[in-house]
Amino acid sequence: MKAAVSRRYGKPAVVQIEEIATPSPGPGQLLVRVRASTLNRTDCGYRSGKPFLIRFFGGLRRPKALVWGTEFAGDVVALGDGATRFAIGDRVCGYCEGTFGAHAEYLVVAENRLIVPIPAGRSYAEAAPSVEGSHYALGMLRKSGIGPGKDVLVYGATGAIGSAAVQIAKDLGARVTAVGPTAHLDMVKGLGPDRVVDYQTEDFTRDQQRYDLVLDAVGKSSFWRTRRLLKKKGIYTATDHKWAHLPFLGIPVILGWIVMALLFKLSPGRKMIFVVPHKDPEGVRYLKEFITSGRFRPVLDRTYPLDQIIAAYRFVETGQKVGNVVIAVG
Repeated sequence: MKAAVSRRYGKPAVVQIEEIATPSPGPGQLLVRVRASTLNRTDCGYRSGKPFLIRFFGGLRRPKALVWGTEFAGDVVALGDGATRFAIGDRVCGYCEGTFGAHAEYLVVAENRLIVPIPAGRSYAEAAPSVEGSHYALGMLRKSGIGPGKDVLVYGATGAIGSAAVQIAKDLGARVTAVGPTAHLDMVKGLGPDRVVDYQTEDFTRDQQRYDLVLDAVGKSSFWRTRRLLKKKGIYTATDHKWAHLPFLGIPVILGWIVMALLFKLSPGRKMIFVVPHKDPEGVRYLKEFITSGRFRPVLDRTYPLDQIIAAYRFVETGQKVGNVVIAVG
């Protein structure tokens, strides 16, 4: 099968298109003929091995996965022993961070991963970006206690996670303010927020409204800059933190994270939280229903064929993508 292979960490050029053996499904696994995948900041981090902390998950000296890629849409073509949740021929989309492999023509994935049927009428390119962004967004919203009547501000509403956060927060019954750039305000409005703020013409941190949650989906703001937006017990959370690669009072980064999390946890007022998404059963049930019902519409920026994946990496690393970049596999 054709695959985008990385045998070392580095710049986009370390990725090569090669012919490798097609995997076979083991017990409880599916073999999926991948039709579309995505390429996002997660893939860029794993490919580059930066920040170094990511190598504890992807391999210290060299990548432990030959093929990256965390999202997929395609057809089930074979079942391993005991795999019963899906049938051969089913159109599915899913998320496979940790095992990876979606940047290839075939993917083996455990059937108990976050995999859902593709909604009727949805193309593979539209389905591939359905799971990762929504998974991260839901984790942040649930950890922050967002539900009916809550007020949420999403900074970076044009990205994969931000656009998902706007849609999910509305679906959960929250009042949502979405922040985006002038050029993409119409797209942001199409996500269904209650208010839209153009950060290029007004300083969103001076907004007079107060929020239960400020969700920074691009990691370009901070708790200290946005804390005046928070209600008395409001929460700030982000997908990335500008200080994450620096020592904290001489303590390694990971210990700095732990210390900061504990300090804010003990605070009775406004706080910053760090969210590590996990596959909790209630969240999985919600996401499956949210996606398969067709209520969630991922935002698509552009599509690259698998043969042009290096160009896709370079584009994503410019930080200019709006929504999701899709890789057309076959």
